[in-house]
Amino acid sequence: MKRLGLIGARGHTGAQLIRLVARHPQFELCLASSRQHDGERIADHVEEVDNNDLRFRLVDAQALASEDLDALILALPNGLAAPYVEAWRGGGHDGPIIDLSADYRFDQSWYYGLPELTRTGAVGQTHISNPGCYATAMQLALAPLRDLLVGTPVCFGVSGYSGAGTTPSDRNDPIKLRDNLMPYAPFDHLHEKEVTAHLGHRVRFLPHVAEFFRGISLTVTTQLQDGVRQSDIEARMHGTYDDEPLVHVLDAPPWVAANAGRHHACVGGWRRRGDEFVIYATLDNLLKGAATQAVQNLNLACGYAELEGIPFD
Repeated sequence: MKRLGLIGARGHTGAQLIRLVARHPQFELCLASSRQHDGERIADHVEEVDNNDLRFRLVDAQALASEDLDALILALPNGLAAPYVEAWRGGGHDGPIIDLSADYRFDQSWYYGLPELTRTGAVGQTHISNPGCYATAMQLALAPLRDLLVGTPVCFGVSGYSGAGTTPSDRNDPIKLRDNLMPYAPFDHLHEKEVTAHLGHRVRFLPHVAEFFRGISLTVTTQLQDGVRQSDIEARMHGTYDDEPLVHVLDAPPWVAANAGRHHACVGGWRRRGDEFVIYATLDNLLKGAATQAVQNLNLACGYAELEGIPFD
């Protein structure tokens, strides 16, 4: 069993990670750091944990260096990862560290872990940047067709309010969101920059948040090169993903509710008219958009089967 630490365990993604690690045959959760829950039993917050002695602890970056751990996951808000990364390196740890924030997604010295598209370089990586939830959906939808794209794809996204984290704001206030759809960040969103950088093709991203708790609905519209047939698109999508258990290719547009709480993403429902093209994607922003993908990356880095500990269908 490898000893795993989790910094940022209180958030929605932290809870999902605790659940996944609790049933993972290769990892033992030995540290779950939370300021708010310091000293409280983890089993009182996450029912899948059956170790009544395991408690949340507040561990700052300086103290992390002396922790006896084989791997570390950072599930912190953007801008907070660096002190923990420095402490991990400074403490002589040589195991993998996975950062779920955007802090290292543009750092070429870090492996960008979207396994279905980048896994050939995953084994043995020690510094892994987990992709963003929207960025994962956009890339899964567009990657099989990237050499056929003309112009700039426009990605209209709607996320459940869990994507706004636990710090109170208008974007995660269920009362303000009731019967509402809230647009935000129409320019220069980090996920827009992330996808442009890693897909190698400029995209435009228009994010919104809705009153449901979890999940992402993405509609991508773009132009394709002349002469591309419907059968060509179908062959590309199925050829890329039919052997990927965590990406399902559908004939009809996928629904958020059908994918909430599931570990796979869905892409499909593509339609075209002349050179105009539309494709849809959904995923659970807390799972395939965050925690599930982190476990995929951790498994690959440690040399385990990629889907070890991840229930899928």
